[in-house]
Amino acid sequence: MSGPVWAIVVAAGRGVRFGALKQFASIGERTVVGLAVQSVAATADGIVLVVPPDFSSLGLQDLGVRDPAGHRLQLATGGPTRAGSVRAGLAVVPADCEIVVVHDAARPLASPQLCEAVVAAVRAGADGAIPGVPIHDTVKRVSEGVVIETIDRSHLVRVQTPQAFSAQLLRRAHEGDPDATDDAGLIEQAGGRVVVVPGEEANVKITSPDDLQVVAWWAERHAKVQPAAPGGWA
Repeated sequence: MSGPVWAIVVAAGRGVRFGALKQFASIGERTVVGLAVQSVAATADGIVLVVPPDFSSLGLQDLGVRDPAGHRLQLATGGPTRAGSVRAGLAVVPADCEIVVVHDAARPLASPQLCEAVVAAVRAGADGAIPGVPIHDTVKRVSEGVVIETIDRSHLVRVQTPQAFSAQLLRRAHEGDPDATDDAGLIEQAGGRVVVVPGEEANVKITSPDDLQVVAWWAERHAKVQPAAPGGWA
């Protein structure tokens, strides 16, 4: 599989738990969504940025996004759910695309290398590839405040984005407009083989205002330790 790669950056959430549109919050001189777009820019031949309905008429500068390679970034209007927003992005992705990367704007510090890793796994034959990081805490199943069992965490991972998929299978998995918080789950239900690549501890998902402070700390630490590479997020 060596055909075109397109990325869908999902930035259409309403930020209910955050209390504002977290995807447009600032981290230093950049915005959350601007950094998320940069995470996939070096790997993708084209990018679809899915935004809330009342943002789709704005320009990229108004959104805090830089077009990474000269007018290849397109906007799409998001749906009422995350799955609906992914489908809105898929509708813009060209028919000849072979691999689709789906990335949440709420994870602005995913490295370009992580995007390359999931795409490489799909090129190698997987139907989907997702980043995962080990669970270090003890995990227990609880019912009405009572512990039911302690779960073996050795086979569990915390899943991140960007995730990469066979474009053909991803389109098929979204037929019938299923609802899902994770595209990998839809691929699994469709009988696809999803593999896990090592995720990144710095790839924090912003859910609350406190998470934004954590991401800002990671961003500052990364900038001090590793100079920004072309196409990188720094």
